[in-house]
Amino acid sequence: MRFLSLLAGLGLAACSPGGTAAPPAPQAADTPKGAAAANPPSEARVFRDWIAVCDNGNACFAYGRGEDGIRWIRVAMAAGAEPRPEVAAGRWPDDGAENGPFILTIDETDYPMAFAEDAPDAATLPPARALEVARALADGATARIGPDQVISLAGAAAALLWIDERQGRVDTVTALRRPGRQPASAVPAAPALPVVTPAPAVAQTGFGDQKPALPAALDAVPAVAACRAETGEHWAAHQIMSARLDASTELWAVPCFVGAYNIGHDWYVTGPDGRDPRPARLSSSSGEVTAGTINGGYSPESRTLSAFAKGRGIGDCGIASTWTWTGRAFVLTSESEMSECWGIPADWWPTTWRTR
Repeated sequence: MRFLSLLAGLGLAACSPGGTAAPPAPQAADTPKGAAAANPPSEARVFRDWIAVCDNGNACFAYGRGEDGIRWIRVAMAAGAEPRPEVAAGRWPDDGAENGPFILTIDETDYPMAFAEDAPDAATLPPARALEVARALADGATARIGPDQVISLAGAAAALLWIDERQGRVDTVTALRRPGRQPASAVPAAPALPVVTPAPAVAQTGFGDQKPALPAALDAVPAVAACRAETGEHWAAHQIMSARLDASTELWAVPCFVGAYNIGHDWYVTGPDGRDPRPARLSSSSGEVTAGTINGGYSPESRTLSAFAKGRGIGDCGIASTWTWTGRAFVLTSESEMSECWGIPADWWPTTWRTR
C-alpha cells in the first residue's frame, strides 16, 4: 500500500506494500520514561478490497470501498477491553445525493444508519448493533449502501481478523472476526500515549506579515537559494511565513515548490533576524525526518505546525500531520493518513499517530 506516486515522489512517509510494519517515530523528550517501549508502531495492511490501519495507541480501523469510488464503510475499534466497534459509512459530500434515509444492507438484512448534524458526510450505526454489523461484514457475501451502491466484502474478514490479532481479541467475546468464550478482561489494555507539552505562547510583535522578506542570513543558505530558484516568479514565491518561537528563536518557512493543489515549504529554526539557520526536524509516524511540509502553516497560539498533503485535488486521500513546539523541538503530536482515494473526507481517515 505504498502511498500515491505524487506524494511518494515528494518523500512523504506512507504504508508499504503488503502492510509492512513501519518503525516507531522518535519519542519526544517530554515523553515519560519507558513510554516508547509501550507503544506499538503504526501499521497497515491491504486485504484485497479492504485496508486496515492501527496506530501507536492500538486504535484500529478497517475500510471497504464502494464500486462507484465515492461510497465507503469504516469499522473503528479502540484498544482495550471496554470499547465497542464504531461503524460508519459515507459518500463523498459533493456527489449530489440527498441526506435522506441511509441504509446498509448485508446479505439482504437492512441496518438503518443516521447522519449526525455535525457530520453530514457520514452516517453511523447505533452502538448497540455495531458489533453485530462488524461480524456480519466479516461473514457476509454481499453488501450495499442504498438500493444499488455495492460495497465489496472481498478482504473484510481478513482485515477484521488482523485487527483482532493486533489488539489481542481473538477468542474473546469482543472479537470482530473470531469470537470465543474468553471474557473481555482477557484483552490487553490500551498502551499509554506519549505526552507532549507545548512551550508557552509568546508575543508575535513584528511577525505575522502576510509577505515578509527573508532575512539575509537565511536567504544566503544554498538550499534556500535552490528553493527560490525553483519557485522563481510564481505567486508561490511570495508565500513566506514567519513566527517568533521565543525571545531568541524564530521560525521561517521558505516556499520550495508548487503544484496544482499542493504548495511545499521548507522550515528553518533560526536566531534573531534569521541568523544561524538550521532546518526544522519534522518526524513522521514511520520515523522519517524532513524539514518540509505540504500545505503547511504555523499557529503561534497553539504552538503547532500543521500540514495537509493532498493525494488529489478534492482532498479525499493524503497525509495530515501536526507537530508541537516544546521549546526544544517540533514533536509529532498527531498524524492521519488515507492511502486510497475512495472519497473519504479527512475527518474519517485513520490515525497513525496520537499523543496526549
